[in-house]
Amino acid sequence: MTAIRTIAFRDARHQRHLGVVDAGGRVIDLGPDELADRIRRARLARVSTAQALADDLSRRQARETLPAPLLFDEVAAVVVGEDRMALDVPIQAPEVWAAGVTYRRSREARQAETATTTRDYYARVYEADRPELFLKDAAGRRTSPSGGSIRARSDSRWTVPEPELGLVLDADGTIVGYTVVDDVSARDIEGENPLYLPQAKIYRESCAIGPAVLLSDAPMAAFEIRLRILDPQGGTLFEGSTSTDELMRSLEALAAALLQDNVIDDGTVLSTGTGIVPPDGFTLLAGHRVECEIGGIGTLWNVVAGDAS
Repeated sequence: MTAIRTIAFRDARHQRHLGVVDAGGRVIDLGPDELADRIRRARLARVSTAQALADDLSRRQARETLPAPLLFDEVAAVVVGEDRMALDVPIQAPEVWAAGVTYRRSREARQAETATTTRDYYARVYEADRPELFLKDAAGRRTSPSGGSIRARSDSRWTVPEPELGLVLDADGTIVGYTVVDDVSARDIEGENPLYLPQAKIYRESCAIGPAVLLSDAPMAAFEIRLRILDPQGGTLFEGSTSTDELMRSLEALAAALLQDNVIDDGTVLSTGTGIVPPDGFTLLAGHRVECEIGGIGTLWNVVAGDAS
């Protein structure tokens, strides 16, 4: 199995670079390249993106054309060389989609927070053949990188982070990689009426992706997912964990559902739902730090900005 972890960062001129990170945190800078383009070229060549990138690195090393390694500082969300360069969203996804009510814990939370007249919808979709799918973002307009800011809607009194495994797909719906997604959600708005779902889910800085993409040419074992929320002084407000073993549906089934009578582009991200739900009395406030960690990929962290007015 070939597995490669990639990141994106911006140089002093704000130009995006694609980097490959090794186990020691050293980064090979591939220059102004884009992962979505790599995915497209690999698909057309009928090879996995992970293998195509590994072959390219081997050829470059044989020609001794690789630049000196940089250092990936995940805690600071920067890449360190002669300058400190800010981490960017690891893939410029043409669209970010999300699945809902894929974990039993999510079903229970949605039923508890929803008006009695519509509560049964969440029980039904959890067990139905057809999953809940919705568009979270397009062209990265509402998405922040690790180290960037996220927001609660100004008209929401109950907003929570939702740490999720993100699938990176090619245009055929093949899972080529994995990333970390925070599907920030206004639970009170969604709970008031399911028809308000787009407003509860889609607003500026309501999505974060990072810090890396783990490319793989074979199915991965279960991923461990952890969430930690800190106050501005660094005190822990909430911690929780789950595993993709707890998913009601397979990752492949979710990807197949997205492709049903639909078209996507190379580099589309599908977030697979959350199994970690903070207590009902908790809401995100300005200054909170949210850390979403998935083993083998990294920790996506963001600080909550002020209201969206």
